Amino acid sequence: MRNSDYYLPAIALGIAFVAKFPALLRGWRDPLVRSVHFLLLTAGACFFFAAPPSITAVNRITGVANLSGPLVYSIMCAFGCACLVLIVNWRGGPAERVRRSTRRWIAVYGAAIVLISVLFALGDAPVERLRDLDTYYATTPFIREMVVTYLLAHITSALVTCVMCLRWAREVRRWLRAGLVVLMVGFVFNLGFGVAKLTAVVARWNGHDWDELSTTVAPPLAALGGVVTTVGFLLPLLGPQASEALRAGIAHVQLGVLWRRLRPLRPPGVTPLPGISWWASPELRLTVRETVIHDELLKLQPYLDDRVRQRVHDAALAGRSEPEQARIVGVAAMLSAAIAARGQGRSPQEADQEHAQAGAEALTAALGLGRERLVRLAGAFRSPYLAEAAREATSNSTNGDATVM
Repeated sequence: MRNSDYYLPAIALGIAFVAKFPALLRGWRDPLVRSVHFLLLTAGACFFFAAPPSITAVNRITGVANLSGPLVYSIMCAFGCACLVLIVNWRGGPAERVRRSTRRWIAVYGAAIVLISVLFALGDAPVERLRDLDTYYATTPFIREMVVTYLLAHITSALVTCVMCLRWAREVRRWLRAGLVVLMVGFVFNLGFGVAKLTAVVARWNGHDWDELSTTVAPPLAALGGVVTTVGFLLPLLGPQASEALRAGIAHVQLGVLWRRLRPLRPPGVTPLPGISWWASPELRLTVRETVIHDELLKLQPYLDDRVRQRVHDAALAGRSEPEQARIVGVAAMLSAAIAARGQGRSPQEADQEHAQAGAEALTAALGLGRERLVRLAGAFRSPYLAEAAREATSNSTNGDATVM
């Protein structure tokens, strides 16, 4: 692997950690929040300190050959522990059981980290190895046990978390299930890394040279595993937000038809939208557009004529439209006629107040609560029945019809 293959993921994970750091300060007492941030921190540290230039720098700064070995192994154990603890806290359950499981995993992996340090201190590894420390010292007393300790800890973490995710994924749906599936893929990569490394070490014990498994096959698996695992943990947290933003963006575009039809009602030179920043969220843009549309519909009510709505509604039903669609199309035609009437500078007539009130009630009933009906109303402006209503409005205006269209 190239040096950039280590440092780029480390930088990305570091940015994610810094971006979420304010949340850590606010929710420090929440075990789930602490677990997420510790996972990001250890994952980024794994990539950073496992890079050959970092290994060389640590060895040179400390003056101890191969000190980077137990350092990286300890960080990998901490990452494995973070995965287990996060899954335990994420799934939840009785508070005492969660605390007991968390403490147990922390104790196990804390002991593994201490054992790795002790075994390195007892062993003898004078020749600096940047990429093949595992296999080069596979038969050296104490160093051999140190390597096996970290590999078994890593394999155990990957295997247990994969099983936990598989069981949990059967019970949940949507983004959480997607995140758990991605996590399982990441842990399979991590498991493959540990198995490849351990296989190469065991081969050394039996006099075989399978070092390629450790130096060529395993590192890319670890890189993929670390990135995919982190994405799996973040997906259920960020996925719903991204989904809401996408839905808001789509609704914003769909309401554009109605918004553009209402825009001429404003005096020239006055924008129908309040000034919002270009970086404003889709949710904010949608809220502003909805607010403007509702304001303009309210001002348009004196020009409504329920007779237009009824005629187009009946025509749509005769054309075999669904009753609900015919109702929405009728309201859209009434709005289109009212927009045309106000655009021509005509004033509401006293004789039409009854029809305007009935039209306002029909509009209110059609909109209901929520934005789904408003989106459907905007879509109805593309109906061919509106063109017929517009022609009728023009004809009535030419003939001096008293009906306000």
